[in-house]
Amino acid sequence: MEYKDYYQILGVKRDASPEDIKRAYRKLARQFHPDRNKARGAEDRFKSVNEANEVLSDAKKRQAYDQLGQNWRDGQRFTPPPGWQYHFQQPRGGGEPGFGARGGFSAGAGGNFSDFFSTLFGGAGGNPFGAGFGTEPDAGSGPAAQSVATIALEDSFNGAGRTLLLGDGRSISVKIPRGIAAGQSIRLAGQGPRGRDLLVEVQFAPHPQFRLEGRDLHSTLPVTPWEAALGARVPVPTLGGAVELSLPPNSQGGRKLRLKGRGMPAMRAKDVAGDQIVTLEIVVPPADDAAAREFYAQMAQRFAGFKPRG
Repeated sequence: MEYKDYYQILGVKRDASPEDIKRAYRKLARQFHPDRNKARGAEDRFKSVNEANEVLSDAKKRQAYDQLGQNWRDGQRFTPPPGWQYHFQQPRGGGEPGFGARGGFSAGAGGNFSDFFSTLFGGAGGNPFGAGFGTEPDAGSGPAAQSVATIALEDSFNGAGRTLLLGDGRSISVKIPRGIAAGQSIRLAGQGPRGRDLLVEVQFAPHPQFRLEGRDLHSTLPVTPWEAALGARVPVPTLGGAVELSLPPNSQGGRKLRLKGRGMPAMRAKDVAGDQIVTLEIVVPPADDAAAREFYAQMAQRFAGFKPRG
């Protein structure tokens, strides 16, 4: 059996605070979650990250794990010390924090954890596709389980009902609130292991037209040189459908125009909806025939005094 350095797996120091561990876990869980990362080895990495979090985010498990000392390296052949399974034994009915009556922590539904974890903690643990699920044995008690769901910007803009596939293979129906932001969670009562609540953290998939910053949406609008020079009313795609935007005369490429209230909506009454920031991109027609080249030559003569670089 190989020793697993859970601190190394999460990329934290052995004296890392619970907040450091939580931040490291959330970052890696998002990076390697099977719903988002289809690369080879990503799922195995995700399971390792989750197993490390299952131990280090729980004070009892972490204390027991730290008893092994710092003399082992990740991947080394490992055998628990004699009497390990009884060293932190906790009798039924109370006592010091530690193992349950049979030498293993009493925890959530059996997870897909390594032999190393099972040897130390009796196979207990949470869903390998969620966050640490706590160690309380009663259904519905303890911290909620966590999972991550990637949704489209449109789902938040309009509000939507979606069927999400969780990492453990379950499909659940979720009502996505209008205006939910990245990093916020949807609580599903009783959908976690052993009847606990499940917190589904929302992340947004990359969008081909829009980039989200806070609640503001950013987009690029291609325009012709004459639309930019003379001014025009041009259609602009938004998440709520196309709207007309007035280009002021003599607009330059890179100019930013604001569509008030066309960003992501507010989820709560006290919040303010975002705007859509439109960046102009002037697209020049090609000089691909004699007539076009002659026209550009005439422009060069007409604007001979124009110095765009100086």
